[in-house]
Amino acid sequence: MKALRFYAPEDVRLEEVPEPVCGPAQVKIRVRNCSTCGTDVKILHNGHQNLTPPRTTGHEVAGEVVEVGSEVNATYGSSWQAGDRVQVIAAVPCGECHECRKGWMAVCQNQTSVGYQYDGGFAEYMIVPEQVLKVDGLNRIPENVDFDEASAAEPFACAINAQELMGIEEGDTVVVFGAGPIGCMHIRIARGVHKVGPVYLVDVNAERLRMSAEAVAPDEVIDASQVDVVERVMELTGGRGADVVITATAANVTQEQAIAMAARNGRISFFGGLPKSNPVISCDSNLVHYRQLHIHGANGSAPEHNKRALEYISTGQVPVKDLITRRLPLTDVLEAFKIVENGEAIKVTVEP
Repeated sequence: MKALRFYAPEDVRLEEVPEPVCGPAQVKIRVRNCSTCGTDVKILHNGHQNLTPPRTTGHEVAGEVVEVGSEVNATYGSSWQAGDRVQVIAAVPCGECHECRKGWMAVCQNQTSVGYQYDGGFAEYMIVPEQVLKVDGLNRIPENVDFDEASAAEPFACAINAQELMGIEEGDTVVVFGAGPIGCMHIRIARGVHKVGPVYLVDVNAERLRMSAEAVAPDEVIDASQVDVVERVMELTGGRGADVVITATAANVTQEQAIAMAARNGRISFFGGLPKSNPVISCDSNLVHYRQLHIHGANGSAPEHNKRALEYISTGQVPVKDLITRRLPLTDVLEAFKIVENGEAIKVTVEP
């Protein structure tokens, strides 16, 4: 079968490899969609400390069961069978550490990941490892949800995790930094689930702003390369600031601006991680103190967030179909990475 194999930074090869063999405590799937994100591009260029080469990458996976290990259904009380349509979690908690026992699976200290420690979905077939089954991380796709939509459930789950930490209330004014796919998902969740008020979308890329604005229709787009973002948000809110600010981008300045523009009792999500070479920002601690601001980190998701993402997609609360603007075959997977890197689409999916 064909698979995209990572050997080293800048050495990623689409090659023929043996079809994987399903073990007794595993499930084998035919990959139908594996969507792409900025993390895939980072791995291409820089690798990752948790990724041991050679490794098949790809972590936003949906597919069809082709084989179920002999021990799976008896061990996990499941009823998986060939032909089942499934979505696979990416971040895999251990289920046993202090954080997992507290219900904080998104920050499991022993977390492993599909496409890092386990071969991922940029391949024709993939093995769902036992650890995914152990934490109930293989999910049935609802009948009215397509494979491409289901593959978007993983990044969607990360956004759900971030927003549930923030105590968003109906009518809140929201600012989202980052007009990429995750920024669009944040807007859809804030509106569809939390029924927020005005939403303002910020980016420095005018074309990306235009493309995303057509899809999610924010109340205003703010081109941060042209205007003072904090000043503009203050104007839009009558000097009060934003109730909720989400920085879905890896830029230090957006986190600093988020603090400056937050209203009293404002909630801020540092959703996008910063480069390891430059992870420090300037924080006016008095703003945090006197405005009683709440600053939240957000790291990945738990299995339950993936299930909730599929439910929101199925019920229509949070549509994602129209956010998938490019579809490519596995033979063009490296072209998909270029599209993501250049910001030429909202969401790009690969269809092995």
